[in-house]
This record gives sequence, structure tokens and C-alpha cells, in this order.
Amino acid sequence: MPRVLPRLPTETPSNRPRLPLRVALWLLDSPRLGHAPSVKRFAGYLLKQPARQGVVQAQSRLGQMLCRDCDNNRDRRIGLELLRQAARSGDRRAQLELGRFYSQPRSHEPQQARHWLEQAAAQGSHEARRLLNGL
Repeated sequence: MPRVLPRLPTETPSNRPRLPLRVALWLLDSPRLGHAPSVKRFAGYLLKQPARQGVVQAQSRLGQMLCRDCDNNRDRRIGLELLRQAARSGDRRAQLELGRFYSQPRSHEPQQARHWLEQAAAQGSHEARRLLNGL
């Protein structure tokens, strides 16, 4: 009787390992590599597709990069939208980043800043609590 090999599960987008996301996060969090512009550019490229697919962590990190590191308004607008999507999904980092952004003098929207900082503080962010006290 011939031996039957077990079937491996078919790889679908929902169960495919998110290797690009993991590599991008590793690069950005690396003390040696994370500050180099070329590494950030490559990590942004790796985060783009998962962010489009609705992966909250990718939306949050790419949004932060676009808001902090890009000089043009178009990228900053895209970054803010990604941060909003991630923050609405409950990402504490995105909520904190939006709170910081809206409390800056150039955007100065204290109600928005308070809203997002309260959300982040409710999830245990000490930085958000500190910023709320300063509003």
C-alpha cells in the first residue's frame, strides 16, 4: 500500500506569516540601524502593504514614520490618516502620537489632543498622563 503524505494547509493571506512586518519592526527598533534614513525608507516600504491590509501595528508604525520623518504635507496627511485608523482600533502608540501631534503649536487642537491622550492614558500610558497634565 502506498504511503500517503499529510497535506499541508494552503497558505492564505490570513494565516501567512507577516515576515515583512516583523522585519520592518526589527529594523526600526534596532538601536544600530533604526535611525538611518535608508533603513527607515526600506522599513516603510515593508510596512506599506500590511498597513493597506489593515494591520494595526503596521498602520501605527508607518503613520509615525510619515508624520515624524517626512518633510512634505502629502506624506504627513497620509501618516495622520494611518495613525487615526490605528488609534480607532485601540493602538496606544498611535493614540499617544496623535495626542502629541494635536498638542503641538503648529496644529494646536487641544480638544483632539485631550481625546487621544485620554484614550492612551486609559490604556496605561504614563507619557499620555504626563502630557494631559500639561494641557
